[in-house]
Amino acid sequence: MAIKYKYCRIQGKELAANTRVGKGIFSMLHQMVTNGVLDEEDESLYHELELWFADELPWPPQCMRQEKVICYFKTENSEMMMKMINPLLWLLEKYNHPYYVVYTNFPGEVVYEDEYQIAVKVDENVVIEDLQESWSPKDLIT
Repeated sequence: MAIKYKYCRIQGKELAANTRVGKGIFSMLHQMVTNGVLDEEDESLYHELELWFADELPWPPQCMRQEKVICYFKTENSEMMMKMINPLLWLLEKYNHPYYVVYTNFPGEVVYEDEYQIAVKVDENVVIEDLQESWSPKDLIT
């Protein structure tokens, strides 16, 4: 039985200053453009895709105000969005920019929702636990 996930987020290793969470795919690529990392053709591709998303995907007001929120795509009805994300993933890979694809059913407190995405408050209550005793088989520990 496969687990069905409701939400998907693509994020990088670098943390956003306001959220302390991995930057989303658009923030990563925008920074790469700002830093002059992409060649002219790839930068044009990015801008073309960015315009498509700007036309098709509403901007959550919380994101416009740069509040402490992160966004996830809804998996149930974002097939076209994910298809359009693929060239952006290709750009990240072409320039060896690491990223993670995060699937979840528990994104946090939803503060915005539309047909394709949600924005959730960043949970600032990070819990750091002590290192627990190893549960691996004793004969495998060297």
